[in-house]
Amino acid sequence: MFEAFELMVFYENMIALNNVSITCDEGKIIGIFGSNSAGKSTLMYAVSGIILDIKRKEEMRGGERISVFGRVFFDGRDMTAVKPHNRAKAGIVLCPERRRIFPESSVLENLKIGSYLTSSREAKQNLEYVLDLFPRLKDHLKRQGGFLSGGEQQMLAIGRALMASPKVLLLDEPLLGLSPAYQEIVINGTKAIRDSKGISIIVTEQYARPVMPIIDYGYILENGSSVLMGTKEELLDNPDVKSAYFGV
Repeated sequence: MFEAFELMVFYENMIALNNVSITCDEGKIIGIFGSNSAGKSTLMYAVSGIILDIKRKEEMRGGERISVFGRVFFDGRDMTAVKPHNRAKAGIVLCPERRRIFPESSVLENLKIGSYLTSSREAKQNLEYVLDLFPRLKDHLKRQGGFLSGGEQQMLAIGRALMASPKVLLLDEPLLGLSPAYQEIVINGTKAIRDSKGISIIVTEQYARPVMPIIDYGYILENGSSVLMGTKEELLDNPDVKSAYFGV
């Protein structure tokens, strides 16, 4: 089980995340929905530990003062002070917003970069799984990542995260900028990852409609705060959610 309690993040005196708590049981898909600047990416940085690296770098260069509060637990272990690479080693792996692939490296090289924490045998098994999950990548293994389409880059980014053998996969706005056809591929792939591997998945999105059918539980963020939560049925029955995130 993955749990985050009362997370708060301040950038200088601006609050970006305000007392947010989430829970993700093993093998479940959790949706985090909210508009731009609602706090979705900050939440992903906080649970993955990347916010600690950002905070340290800002302190080193005398930049923006970042304050982080709250607790993060995974399988009963307190991860609050654990560095991001050790969280990844424990199984908490982030696939970041806007993909962040290495554009000058080949598809295969990008995937191999994701396997640096695993054994060679595990890396081979993970590579086979990724290419079965996203067979389109098989045709582009030697191609530079920067020459892929946006949808193919998103598959590559998710594949790279899977190469790290995650137990909790964090997908930050994986549908951003994708065509409906590629959105469907990514959504079906996300569900397949959970169904075939039992991996817990936390996915953020601005628009709930494409993601809602596959989630088990969801949270709505507004201005850094969690304002609503419930099962997908409960959220779909809420007229405010329908109006704000489904346009009906």
